[in-house]
Amino acid sequence: MTIPSTHLFVQTLILGVLVGGVYALMASGLTLIFGVMRVINVAHGAFLILGAYCTYWLFTLTGLDPLLSLVITVPLLFAIGWVVQRYLLTRIQNPEQASVLVTFAMAITLEGLMGTVWKTTLRTVRPDYASKVIELASYRLPVTRLAGFAAALIVLILLYIILQRTNLGRAIRATIQDRNAARLVGVNVEMVAALTFGIGIATAAAGGSLLSMIYSFNASSQTDWISRVLSIIVLGGMGSLPGALLAALVLGVMEQLTAIVITLYWSPIVFYIFLFLTLIVRPQGLMGEVVREKA
Repeated sequence: MTIPSTHLFVQTLILGVLVGGVYALMASGLTLIFGVMRVINVAHGAFLILGAYCTYWLFTLTGLDPLLSLVITVPLLFAIGWVVQRYLLTRIQNPEQASVLVTFAMAITLEGLMGTVWKTTLRTVRPDYASKVIELASYRLPVTRLAGFAAALIVLILLYIILQRTNLGRAIRATIQDRNAARLVGVNVEMVAALTFGIGIATAAAGGSLLSMIYSFNASSQTDWISRVLSIIVLGGMGSLPGALLAALVLGVMEQLTAIVITLYWSPIVFYIFLFLTLIVRPQGLMGEVVREKA
């Protein structure tokens, strides 16, 4: 075990916050989907990696910058998500119970298709600025992580504006609070669910595009990422968007600190121990609400 200096500790803390911002973007979509539909989308990690592969393909074939590729990958995966919910998930009896099996099958199918198209070789997107760093008050900040954090922050702000300032956002929030009551006041719950699923998959695509600049990935990486994202929303509180954002920052910081204090391989173990201990004290998560059964 290594005790980091104050400078190294602050440097690591900053890097953890930067990567945590990207994690927050990844988790926000899954949190929204659960909040509106009460289904757990196990295929979220696969859609995330699909977004990363689309970014890689666009960069390799056309030289398109990963940040600019968001203009293509986000609408594309939004459309795919809308179609999946509208024409597949809505046809399932008791989707809240069957969603795990159905989306797990989707994840395995997507992993197989991506493995067939792009093989199992680890990929990464290396734009011209990939190796550049910015020095700020003696702290070295990788440009890719800064760019990823900035892009994630912009997307999250847009998501906040949609949820708080638009009729769709009001309908989404009403559906999260009480699905039946929302239907009674005229909200088209089915359409809201389809749009929310599309938005959720679009945020996964955005997260995957940013991920492709920071980490290497292949088709099987989806299992690692879905476990991380699920852990984030459980720690934050199921259906709580602020909780997911907080938990994502916690994961990012803990990963970076564990890597320098112990070793990188212990990072997920330390986080899962923290998750387990937190749930013992607060079973509803950091910012989740206690659910009481109606008499």
